[in-house]
Amino acid sequence: MSRLTEVRQAARRHPLVSDGVLAVTVYALALMASSMSHGYDTGPLDAQRTIVGALISGALVFRRRWPRGVLAFTTAGTALYLALGGLRGPLMLVIMVAMYTVALDSSRRTTVTVATWTALLLATAGMVFGDHYWLSPVIVSVVAQTGLAAAVGDAVRSRRAYVTAVEERAHRAERTREEEAERRVMEERLRIARELHDVLAHHVALINVQAGVAAHVLETDPSQAREALAHIRQAGRSALEELRTTVGLLRRPNARPDPATPQTAPEPVPGLDRLPQLIASFTATGLRVDRQVEGDARELPATVDLTAYRIVQEALTNVRKHAPEATAVVRLTYLPGEFRLEVTDSGTSAPQDTAGTGHGLLGMRERALSVGGAFTARHEAGRGFRVTAVLPALAPPGAVPSATTGTA
Repeated sequence: MSRLTEVRQAARRHPLVSDGVLAVTVYALALMASSMSHGYDTGPLDAQRTIVGALISGALVFRRRWPRGVLAFTTAGTALYLALGGLRGPLMLVIMVAMYTVALDSSRRTTVTVATWTALLLATAGMVFGDHYWLSPVIVSVVAQTGLAAAVGDAVRSRRAYVTAVEERAHRAERTREEEAERRVMEERLRIARELHDVLAHHVALINVQAGVAAHVLETDPSQAREALAHIRQAGRSALEELRTTVGLLRRPNARPDPATPQTAPEPVPGLDRLPQLIASFTATGLRVDRQVEGDARELPATVDLTAYRIVQEALTNVRKHAPEATAVVRLTYLPGEFRLEVTDSGTSAPQDTAGTGHGLLGMRERALSVGGAFTARHEAGRGFRVTAVLPALAPPGAVPSATTGTA
């Protein structure tokens, strides 16, 4: 830290002390200038001017607290000083400091107005009491010094305002960066939670169903119990595979592979190409599922494909949980500019709670919105529950939409 910076910080911490030192310094300079210009003696007139000069200079101690009051006082005192014996400029230092302080704390328009009136009053006092004509060097000097102090004060004020604005913008930008980082962290946490929920909820639900079947028929039908246990083993294996794939997918953006280490191909991300296997896993638990396809089936963007798969997976899991005796229908519609999927069931049980404590419907909605799509879920009286997602999917050039329907 430089010596000048230390002095400035000390002046800010003790303003009265620093302004007191300034007042003494200004008055000493005024006395020195007066002595060198006309000779200073101890006669009655000079004693009066000495007292008035001390009062004028002493007022600078309070310049920060009452800047305009100090300027008015010093202007009046300087006029009195002129009346007592003339002025050739020494105490103009006091006026300049007071004018500078006012300019620091005022708008430019106010500064110009105050400086103009101050210069006019001092010039008038100089002409009345000092017998100076309008464009005499003394009057011109008074006006110029007043204007100079006002200009310097206004420039410093503008500079400080600019620096403050720059610092505020920097702080605001820093806060924005921190908020953006927090938002990204939160989005990543939600994405991870959504992936883990979708991967585990489906397979755990299937395992739970098959475990119940195995326990129920263990003694009466051992072969069916063994089949249920085989399904449990397969569901567990599938859960581990999808979990490994999901963890690998989440780690991939930050991974820095070692060039010397052989790299294995990542596990494929699940998509609608795995829909038959997904439907088969639900069919094995006793749920009837029909698949219908309308339009020209085509490859979707990876994120849309994964989103569609997860929505179907979660929707069928909910059907199996809330309406196990119903028939579920998965309808896929390929349109030129979008992809639409619907999962409906024929259940007549109590509707699913769209605002319930689970995260399935919320996760499906977040997935659809994350790729720029839309999501709705509602119970239809007498016709079960309907989940609908509309996802963006541009058709390849030259594709002509058609309508086909299939059942799986």
